[in-house]
Amino acid sequence: MDQANIVIIGGGVIGCAIARAVSKTHSDVFVLEALPKIGMVTSTRNSGVIHSGIYYTQGSLKAKLCVRGNVLTYEFCKAHGVPFRNCGKIVVAPSEDLHGLETLKRNGEANGVEGLKIIDRAAFRKREPHIEGHAALEVPSTGILSSEDLVKAYARLATDQGAHIVTNAKVERLEPRATGVRVESSVGEIEARCLINSAGLYADEIAAMLDSKAAEHKIYPVRGEYCEFVRARQDWVRGLVYPMPHPKGLSLGLHLTKTLHGTVLLGPTARYVDDKNNYEKNRDSIEMFVEGAKGLLPEVTKEDLVLAYSGIRPKLTAPGTAKGGHDSKSAPDFIIQRDADFGGVIHLIGMESPGLTSAGAIAEYVSGMANEILA
Repeated sequence: MDQANIVIIGGGVIGCAIARAVSKTHSDVFVLEALPKIGMVTSTRNSGVIHSGIYYTQGSLKAKLCVRGNVLTYEFCKAHGVPFRNCGKIVVAPSEDLHGLETLKRNGEANGVEGLKIIDRAAFRKREPHIEGHAALEVPSTGILSSEDLVKAYARLATDQGAHIVTNAKVERLEPRATGVRVESSVGEIEARCLINSAGLYADEIAAMLDSKAAEHKIYPVRGEYCEFVRARQDWVRGLVYPMPHPKGLSLGLHLTKTLHGTVLLGPTARYVDDKNNYEKNRDSIEMFVEGAKGLLPEVTKEDLVLAYSGIRPKLTAPGTAKGGHDSKSAPDFIIQRDADFGGVIHLIGMESPGLTSAGAIAEYVSGMANEILA
């Protein structure tokens, strides 16, 4: 049986970014992706936002890797032709109570986010004349990109450096051995000196194949759905507009995104689903989107929207639990750790937002861990 230095399970944006990072210094790097193409699920079924790092708990991996990843993502996009726009965003307060905005600003500044400024209604209405609210937090380092092109660019560079990206390669069994981990997949077997579990929605199931303690971090799929504005209403939004995050919310709330193509998205919603592949069953109604958007955009009606795509987040919090919000205290952190029993294995579990933004920084972080294993 062939032996590889590094086998990465999962060809999403994080897996491909890791492949690019580790293949700079290591040969025999393999990425095993279960689906026919890389980045088909969580990595590309999202808003495509380059996040700043204002929401996450100070000192957390999410905070550190998002702020670092923000810088790296812009650099990477410029260097490798990935379409992007550094448009900034506003987070809108609906009332005169600015405590929430001030708290968000302080948290962002503590995380190292620069340029944050609270602006009044007149200032943000010059920028977004259709948006209602009392004041807003201006976040200049936020932007948007083509997530599909980002995944492809990471994969292309990894391949150019000698990495092998294998699709239709579903991992079926893992067996720890003295010299590594035997990986059985739908395309054959290989032994990995270093195994990186970057399987996204299925990372807990990969951990369970090893009977690993990491499998205690169970993933609960949460579906987020989007609507798109009809062509006649696409001039209502010019950039990125967010509501104040709800402390107990599963997402950052229904926000407005002007895409690189000039369309405007509203979403995502957030709802637990019973299947990691349930993208379409029992979709949310357009009326629900209208109700959720009225606070920011009072003139929106059902006729202004059409249903768009949906995505699924790998949440680490079970339905009905108190944790899981976006108040910077309750949101669970990324799980990125060496396996407690199998030292040659690295697990990445719960890699939800800001995983897209953080991919380059996560790759740096995991590459250092892999170097220690292979030293």
